[in-house]
Amino acid sequence: MPLELLTIPCLADNYAYLLHNADTEQTLLVDAPDAPPIQAALDAQGWTLTDILLTHHHWDHVDGLAPLRGSARVIGAQADAHRLPRLDLAIAEGDVVRICGEDAHVMDVSGHTIGHIALHFAGSGIVFTADSLMALGCGRLFEGTPAQMWGSMQKLRALPDDTRVCSGHEYTETNAAFAMTIEPENADLISRVDEITKTRAAGHPTVPSDLGVEKRTNPFLRADVGALQSAMGLTNTDPVDVFTAVRKKRDVF
Repeated sequence: MPLELLTIPCLADNYAYLLHNADTEQTLLVDAPDAPPIQAALDAQGWTLTDILLTHHHWDHVDGLAPLRGSARVIGAQADAHRLPRLDLAIAEGDVVRICGEDAHVMDVSGHTIGHIALHFAGSGIVFTADSLMALGCGRLFEGTPAQMWGSMQKLRALPDDTRVCSGHEYTETNAAFAMTIEPENADLISRVDEITKTRAAGHPTVPSDLGVEKRTNPFLRADVGALQSAMGLTNTDPVDVFTAVRKKRDVF
């Protein structure tokens, strides 16, 4: 039976995720911004948490943990363990962890923070990216370098096109408006902006997003693509420099 995925709005613009295996009755929570909406979703489904993944240490991803953890196994990055809540399992890039009856592959996606991790469930075609790769964007570089974040983007971009990208915030409308200033003639982007507008008008989340669509529309995945480089006036430029320029423009957008 396929794993069931729920997107849970939290705080002003955060998302948490629940991943559930009905056969094993195991449930994973990805990030804990705020306990009440997460607990309400668990109660509505009749699910009990068995695992909790913390992608990085920022307060809006961990502050809701205490009321939720119970007997669940709390998982986080070994590199970030010194500033995360107490972990039951510390993991690092290349590790494979059995969660909800499926193997999950750990990826270091540092940039937004050092030690930020993503978790890829290849069998279900889902990757939890939090504040690394986001819908039409990427997280601000609070700790890492542009080269680190570009490296993280390349790792995530290498996943299959049909992967669902579960990111940590509802920033998509603003990200879309920014992306249009970079590539206003990108037909895939124009179509996506229209879809995003309709989705938000209906009050629905814009995530998860489709990685194949991200590859065609997200400027932070396209720093080595000729069309994006040309649009930035940086043809035949080192992709790290192009990525840096895009990130700087987004920071002041």
